[in-house]
Amino acid sequence: MIERMWIDICPVDSIPARGCRVAHTQHGQIAIFRTATGEVFALDNRCPHKGGPLSEGIVHDRQVTCPLHNWVIGLEDGEAKGADKGSVRRYPVRLEDGRVYIDVRLVPTTSAA
Repeated sequence: MIERMWIDICPVDSIPARGCRVAHTQHGQIAIFRTATGEVFALDNRCPHKGGPLSEGIVHDRQVTCPLHNWVIGLEDGEAKGADKGSVRRYPVRLEDGRVYIDVRLVPTTSAA
């Protein structure tokens, strides 16, 4: 069994409804989204189309629209919606005692080639 490695990101109340906060990791940025109903999701902060900053997109229902070319990405699965094809990495999120945690075991590693 693989153990999860949760890291404390921020208080959930520090993310506005239909907004986002960015966690900077040594391997890239992770966008933490909060929906209008208070659900929280985490995705790489990079649209699969042209790399637009999803954290600057519009959050609606359980989706975010990229600010560059209006691609719609599902917050639950990281998949592009409609006719667009592509996906972005998503991360497990846990809410506990009013704080947001993400599973860093899934944060990609890179090599210094």
